[in-house]
Amino acid sequence: MASEPLPFRNVGLDLDQRVSDLLGRLTLDEKVSQMMHAARAVPRLGIPAYNYWNEALHGVARNGRATVFPQIIGLAASWDAKLVRRVASAIADEARAKHHEALRRTGESGHYQGLTFWSPNINIFRDPRWGRGQETWGEDPVLTGVLGAAFVRGLQGDDPRHLKTAACAKHFAVHSGPEAERHTFDAAVTTHDLWDTYLPAFEKLVREARVESVMGAYNRVRGEPCCASSFLLRDILRGQWKFTGHVVSDCWALTDIHKHHRVTADPVETAALALRRGCDLSCGCTFDQLGEAVRRGLITEDEIDTALARHLRTRFKLGMFDPPETVRWAQIKPSVVAGPKHGRLAYEAAVKSCVLLRNRDGILPLKPGMRSLYVTGPLAASVDALLGNYHGVPTRAVTFLEGLAAALPEGVRMDYRPGCLLSTPKKNDQEWAEFEAAACEVTIACLGFTELLEGEEGDAIASATRGDREDLLLPEPQRDFLRRLLDRGCKVVVVLASGGAVSLGDLEDRVEAVLWCGYPGQEGGRAVADLLLGRRSPAGKLPVTFHRDVTELPPFADYSMRGRTHRWFEGEPAFPFGFGLGYTTFEFSDLKLEAARRGRLLRGRVTVGNTGTRQGREIVQVYVTGFEADDGPVPRENLAWFQPVDLPAGESQTITFAIPADRMTLVDEHGRRTRRPQSFEIFAGGSSPHPRCVELGAPRGCRQRVAFEQEGRDDPPDRPPSGSGRPGPVVPTTKPALHRTLTT
Repeated sequence: MASEPLPFRNVGLDLDQRVSDLLGRLTLDEKVSQMMHAARAVPRLGIPAYNYWNEALHGVARNGRATVFPQIIGLAASWDAKLVRRVASAIADEARAKHHEALRRTGESGHYQGLTFWSPNINIFRDPRWGRGQETWGEDPVLTGVLGAAFVRGLQGDDPRHLKTAACAKHFAVHSGPEAERHTFDAAVTTHDLWDTYLPAFEKLVREARVESVMGAYNRVRGEPCCASSFLLRDILRGQWKFTGHVVSDCWALTDIHKHHRVTADPVETAALALRRGCDLSCGCTFDQLGEAVRRGLITEDEIDTALARHLRTRFKLGMFDPPETVRWAQIKPSVVAGPKHGRLAYEAAVKSCVLLRNRDGILPLKPGMRSLYVTGPLAASVDALLGNYHGVPTRAVTFLEGLAAALPEGVRMDYRPGCLLSTPKKNDQEWAEFEAAACEVTIACLGFTELLEGEEGDAIASATRGDREDLLLPEPQRDFLRRLLDRGCKVVVVLASGGAVSLGDLEDRVEAVLWCGYPGQEGGRAVADLLLGRRSPAGKLPVTFHRDVTELPPFADYSMRGRTHRWFEGEPAFPFGFGLGYTTFEFSDLKLEAARRGRLLRGRVTVGNTGTRQGREIVQVYVTGFEADDGPVPRENLAWFQPVDLPAGESQTITFAIPADRMTLVDEHGRRTRRPQSFEIFAGGSSPHPRCVELGAPRGCRQRVAFEQEGRDDPPDRPPSGSGRPGPVVPTTKPALHRTLTT
C-alpha cells in the first residue's frame, strides 16, 4: 500500500498549510540554503535544486533556442496592450516547455531554466542616454503601467490554481542610470516626482496585475539602499500597496550595501538588515550569511521563516510540489518552442513596433516601378541589430538585407555593401558603396546601434561608458558615411535600429525617410522589407521623445523630472512622444464629453476616420493638458487613455473612452494626488498634443475645455479623490540617515 504524501505535497490542503508544513520540516541550514537564487536540493524531502534567476524580457533569454520578439521599447511603440499580452503568453508557453524538458532530462532546472522570470523592467526611461532604456516601456508612467500590466498577465496566465510563470517588476525604485554609478548613487528625488513619475507603474503592477515578485534596485533612495529600504519595502510595497509576493534583490546588490553604500559593516550585517527590512531572496550573494546573523542575534529564525515562506509560496503556485499531471501548464509540448505560430506573432509584433518618422514626398512605400535599390550600412546584415539585450537564440533571424532580398521582385536590381563600420573609423580610404549607391534610384541605409554600444554595463563591450550614451547622435563613422551618400545625391531612406532616441543632426532634413524599428526581433528584416515595399503599413508611435541634441536635457544624474519627457520638456523636440506616420491619413472629429465630476471617471467619445486610400491602423490617444491649477508643478500633458483602431479606407468609427479620476488631478508636494485643477483640456488625436506633431504630418486632434462641476461633496483634502484606487502615500517627515546599525 502506497504511503500518504507528506502534507506539503497534498494538493487538497490549503496553500498556507502546505507552506507551513514544509517550513516546519527544514533545518536552519536547509532554510538558509533556500534563501539565494540558486536554491539547493533537499534530498531527504525529495526537493530538487531550483534556480530563481531566469530572464524573459522579450523571449526566453539565455537558454538556447527561443522565439525572439521585438525588444520591449519596440513593443511599447505598438501601443497595443492586447498584442503585448499575447507576446508574453507565448513567452510563458516556451518557458514552460523548456522548463519541463530540463526536468525530464536532469531531474532539476538550472540557471535560466526555471519559471520565475525577472521581467518586466518598468523603470521610467527618463533620459535617452540610459543604455538600458531599451528594456523599458518608454518615458510615460501610464503607458508603462498599462503595457507592463498586460505583460505580467500574459506571463502569469489565467489559471486560478497555478501561475504559468512568475513575473517580476523591476527595478524598485527610481533607477535609470547612469550605469557606471548604479552601485553607489543615492537617487535624489522629490516626493512629488516619486509619486507622480517613478512609482505609478509599480503600483499598477502590484495592485491590479498582481505581479508575483518585485526586484529591488542597486541604488539608494532617500539614503536607504533599495534592497534594504523600510520606506520602499515596508511602508509602500507591503504597507500601502498590500503586496503579498516576494522581494528579490538585484544581482549582487546586497554586496553594495556594505561595500559601496557603506550602510553596514560586513556581509552578515547586510544580510540581517536586508531581511528585516523586506528583502526575501538574494541574487548572487550575502544571504548565505543568514545563519551567522541568527547566531549573532541580529535576526531570528522566525524572520527567516517569514521571508522564505513568501518565495516558497511562489514555487507552490507554480505547481513545483504538485504532480505534473495536475498542472495545466506542464502539459505544453516542446514543439511550441520557436515554432511557426510564435514566428508569425514575432512578425506581427515587429510590423506594429516600427515607427515611420519622416516620409518626404511619399517616397515610401517604394514604388512598384522602381528599377534599382542599394542596401548599405553596418546594420544591413547584422543579427545584433535585431536582438537588443537579454535575448534568446533564434533558429531564424532575418536581417534587413535578407528581408529585402527575399521580398524584392525579380527585375529590380539590388546591390549591397556595408559602407562603414559600426563605431570605428574605416582604415581604407577606398570605399565603393557611396559611388555605387549614387547610381541607384533609392538607397536603404541601415544605421544605428546594437547591444555592443548600448545596454547593461557588462554587455556593451564597445562602450566606454558601460552601455550608456554620451550624446544622441549616430556614431561618427555612420554620420560621415551618411553625409557622403547625401553629398553624392543619393535618395536615402534610413532604417534606424536603436534602443531609444537617435539624432541625425544636421542630416535629418536631407534624408528622404526615416523608419525607426527599435531592435525588432527575429522577424525584423521581413517586417521592415514589407513596410518599405508597402505590403504592410507602419502604425507605431514613439514611446519616447526624440530630442535634437543632448544639450536640451538636464544632467544625466539629475533625477528631477523638470525638463524631461513629454510631460515636462518645454522645448521643441525633433519627433515628439506619441508621434508616428503611416501610409494613409486619418481625421478626428466630434469629441464629446460627459460632465466632469470630481472623483469619477470622465467618459467621452471621438470619431476617427480613415480619409486615405488604403487600410491603416491609428493609435487613438487621449491626453489631459492645459491644466489651470494652483501653485506647484504642472505637466504639459498627461496621457490619459489610448487604443489602437484598424480602419479600411474611407471608413470611420466612434471610439468611446473613460479617463480615470486620478489622471485629471495633480500630485502635490507631499506626493498626494489631491491638487484639483479648476479646469483642463481634453485632447484626442493620433499623437500627443505637441504642435510639432502636426508640423510633421500627424492629423489635427480634437480639443475641449473641461471644468469640474461644483455640485456635490468634495473629497477631503488629506486623501485622493474617491475611486482613485489608492490611499495617500506614506510620506516620511525627514530624510532617513545612513545607518551603520541594524535598528529599524
